[in-house]
Order: sequence, then C-alpha cells, then structure tokens
Amino acid sequence: MKNNIHFVSLGCDKNLVDSEVMLTILWERGYCFTDDEEAADIIVINTCCFIHDAKMESIEAILRLAKYKKSGNLKALIVTGCLSERYRDELLNEIPEVDAIVGVQALGDILRAVEEVLNGSYHKYYFEKKDVVLNSKRIVTTGGHYAYLKIAEGCDKHCTYCIIPQIRGDYRSVPMERLLTEAVKLAEGGVKELILVAQETTLYGVDLYGQKKLAVLLRELCRIDGFIWIRLLYCYPEEITDELIAVIRDEDKICKYLDMPIQHGADGILKRMGRQTNRKKIVDLITKLRREIPGICLRTTLITGFPGESRTDHLENKSLIEEIKFDRLGVFTYSKEEDTPAAMMPGQISERTKKRRYDRLMEKQQEIAFEIANGLVGKKLTVMVEGKVAEFDDEIDLDIDCMASGVDIYVTRTYRDAPGIDGYLFLKSEKELLSGDFVEVIVTASHYYDLIGENPNLCFG
Repeated sequence: MKNNIHFVSLGCDKNLVDSEVMLTILWERGYCFTDDEEAADIIVINTCCFIHDAKMESIEAILRLAKYKKSGNLKALIVTGCLSERYRDELLNEIPEVDAIVGVQALGDILRAVEEVLNGSYHKYYFEKKDVVLNSKRIVTTGGHYAYLKIAEGCDKHCTYCIIPQIRGDYRSVPMERLLTEAVKLAEGGVKELILVAQETTLYGVDLYGQKKLAVLLRELCRIDGFIWIRLLYCYPEEITDELIAVIRDEDKICKYLDMPIQHGADGILKRMGRQTNRKKIVDLITKLRREIPGICLRTTLITGFPGESRTDHLENKSLIEEIKFDRLGVFTYSKEEDTPAAMMPGQISERTKKRRYDRLMEKQQEIAFEIANGLVGKKLTVMVEGKVAEFDDEIDLDIDCMASGVDIYVTRTYRDAPGIDGYLFLKSEKELLSGDFVEVIVTASHYYDLIGENPNLCFG
C-alpha cells in the first residue's frame, strides 16, 4: 500500500500550478493524499520567498510540520519551490528534519525524490532552468470550475527590488501546442474559467517565435469548447500591444479585466525600480484601454516606501490613484530582499513611514473602490457560482429572514473578480445552484468591496 502524502502549497497561483503538476505525478504512481498532516507519511511543502513575509510563512510551515517526525507518522519531509531554490544549503544545514530539496525546475523529479527518501537516501535535486513542466492529466485543486494555465516561466525584467529572475531564471515560454493540449484537457475536465498566468504574460512567445504571441494564443484558446471565461493576469503595461487590446475587446470569452502591475506613480521611483515605463505612458495606456474596451476592469499593484521615496514621490503615488481610479488596487510596503540592487540603495525608508504611507494609499483606494461598487447597483451582470454560504455575516443586509423560507445565499464572482484576490457578489436563490453555474443577476446593493444581487427567476424573497 502506498504511503499517504500531505501537500502544502504556499505563495502565488503560479506556484499552485507547480503543486498540481507534482500532485499529478505522484497520483499517477499510485500515491494517496491526506488532509490530515499528523497522519501523513510524507509531507511536501511547495514554498514561496518573493518577499520577507512569504519567506517567513514558508520557514514557519517547514518548522511546524517537521515536528511530526517525532509526534506523527512522518517518514519524509520534502521542500520544493522558491525557498528551496534560493536557500537550498541553509535549509539542509539548519533544519535537519528536511530530507530532500527539490529545485523549481526539478518538479518532474518529485517522484524520484519521494521514493529515494523513503528508501533511506538523502538528496538535493536541481536542474538547469529550461522547460516548464506541464502534465495533461493535472489534478485541479481549485474546485474544478476554474483553473490556471501557466504559459511561461522566469522573467527578463530584472526590476531592482525583485529576486524572481535569480530564482526562476530567464523568461521561457511554453510552446503553444503544449498549452493548447493542456487547455483542451482542462475544458474536458469541466473547467469553465481559464486564467492565464506567468511572471509576465504579455511577453509570451518572444523567446520561441521572435515576437509576442499572446494575442494569437488567446484567439486559439477562445476556439476551445467549454470555456466561458478566459482571464489574463500579470500584464506589464509597456508590453501591451494594440493587437492584444483588440483581442480582449473582440473576443466574447475573454473577460474585460486586466491585471497590470504598475508599482509606482512617480517617474523617479519607477526609474530606480528598473521599470521600463513612466507615468505618462501608463496614463495614456489606461485612457486607450478604457476607450477601446468599454467596461474594462483594471487591477494594479503599487509599492510604497521604496528606497529614496520622498514625500513628494508618495504624493505622486497617491495622485495616480486619484487620477486613474483603479477598479482594483493592492499596495505593498517595500520589502528589502538580499541580493537585489534595491537592498543596497541609499535612502532606505523606516517601517513606520512605510506603514503610514500604506495606510494613506489604501484609505484613498478604499473610497474609490466603495464608490465604484455603489455605482454598479442596478446593473445586470453575469456571475459564476463559487458555492453556497453555510453561515453569513449578519452585518450584510441580505434580508436574511428569507433564509428561513428556503432561500439560500451563494458566493459568486463577476467578470470583474479574479478568484482569491478580488471581491464577491452574494446572491439569493431558491433554486439549487452548483459551483461553476453561470447566472444573470441584478446588483441590488453594495457592501464595501462586495456586491449583493438577485435574479427574480431564482429568488422570490
């Protein structure tokens, strides 16, 4: 009988795809999986170390689970992912409970690592950063109605604050025929929303085909039966072409949603960050996007407290938020990462100042987001059902009394909401709905970042 494996996936959705690939490799060899970490014979932790907080989360997870070597059934503790790539020797030397380290491009060797550790071997696995590992029989861990498609690995941008190119290597696109095969399998498995991810999706194809091929890939994906929504994440503004804008505009399956990390609103800081754009180009691009794609939802991220950021720079960051009025916006305080150029820059900002600036930016974005959400009241939107709410926050006015008469509350998402990072629309329905169902709703109210809606054909409250 095969040993039980407990799998922990930390970090971003790109890391989640890697975890799903490794799960599939082990499942195909007959291994079983368990949610009970104490009962696991083998634990695999797929780690992240993009910023300090992610690094600490990964280390804490390793230390916590390592205790089962003494108190549980644990025979093998294997660490994979970015932390294992960056701190391979430190992990093996300082946490002796770790039995094997698997580098980011050795995912296909996870089976070998598991079996050799169980046989008493002690190994590290690293390979040259070449191909992206895919598996057409992927175990989708997101519920089955949506899934991620990783179209490339690595990054060539070398922003001064970012460690990813050192960990993941240069940009490497997955050949289009492999992606289309993978996508067909996902659609056949019931996936209705396909989400394209990479460190940067907009450069897809440059290394393989000599030119950007994201627009071509999107058109091919739109031809696959089964997908209702196709969503784009991680699009760098300077790489967005007119051809890509036209595809997003013209293809009905593509969500009118763009995740576009900008990072700052001051030209001086953008230059210090190594970003390949400036404020005017960003504003001009957003103006074009909103003109060409009516109703487009724009998501971005900003960094505050970058080395050398003056009060004037901070105010420019804030004024960009006020000028653009992003639909979705996240702010990160600068994280000083060793072995990056920014870590050595003069003018490091105190944590207190970072936090104060973060609060001011988020307060301004909160006002804008609440205003945008309120402006959607009365609109008709298509939503994807995520699941039924077992318990509900009484502070949200959903006429909860109707639940006693057989009306259920469902968590849903609109095209404006990427899973795990954006808001939800809460829907009342007397009809039983399933995860992955698509429903037309009328937005009846907003509650902070979330919406409330109903469909007269589903709810008679």
